Formats: sequence, C-alpha cells, structure tokens
Amino acid sequence: MDLAIRSIVLYAFVFILTRVVGRRELSSLQPFDLILLIVLGASIQQGLTQDDYSVVGALIVVGTIAVLQVATSYVSFRLPFLRPVLDGQPIVVVEDGKPIKRNLHRERLSIEDLMEEARQQQIGSLDEVQWAVLETSGSISFIEKSGS
Repeated sequence: MDLAIRSIVLYAFVFILTRVVGRRELSSLQPFDLILLIVLGASIQQGLTQDDYSVVGALIVVGTIAVLQVATSYVSFRLPFLRPVLDGQPIVVVEDGKPIKRNLHRERLSIEDLMEEARQQQIGSLDEVQWAVLETSGSISFIEKSGS
C-alpha cells in the first residue's frame, strides 16, 4: 500500500511539474533536457521504491502509474470542463501576420523560435500567416492567409 501511495504522490508531482515547465519546452528537448529527464526518472524511482527491489513492488508502482494515466485521460474525456486544467488550451501566438507578444512571453517563446517553426513548415515570413496556434502538444500550427 505504501508503494501505491508514493506512486500517486509522485504522479501528481510530475503532472504539476510538466504543466509548470510549459508545453513548448517539452516538445523540443535539447540534449541537456534529456539528461535532466533521466536524472529526474532516477530520482523519482528512488522515492517510489526506496529499498524495495521486488518484482511485486515494481508491478505495484508501474500498475498504479498506468491506472493514474488512464484515469487522467478518462476524466479529461468525460468531463470537458476539466480538459483545460488537465490538457491545457491552444494559444494563438500570431494573428494576421503579427506576433502576439503577451502570449509569446507567457509561453516563453521567442520570435526566433516562432520563425524557425514557420521555416520548417515552408513559410518564409509571418506576413504570410493568418493564424499561428501553439497547440497543447507544444507544436505550432500555421494557417496561411488566403492567396499565399
């Protein structure tokens, strides 16, 4: 039972941590970010199992985390009013070719990052963009102006 409670607490901690870190950072991992994730995983493992190296202990921890993930997904699906809290909301970062600096700043996204994403989608200038939306996955969707 102790392992299940630890799993629940650490699941909640990691969930909140990923919401605070921001979607953009999680979608574009740099090598250092990957190292931090590995260290975070190792640290959490120690907090989860302590000195329990049994197979049953591992099954309890993994099973609890899997159930929590499915439950979170189910709650997000069945209770739409909780979806913004659990999954986030898309954020408009460009409107009619003009960056919305307040939204970019809030998401810690630079104009250079925005331009890089646009170039990767074969868009040469923000003037060609009607809307750019930072999706809940961290990717940016660009909708070009008519006639571009």
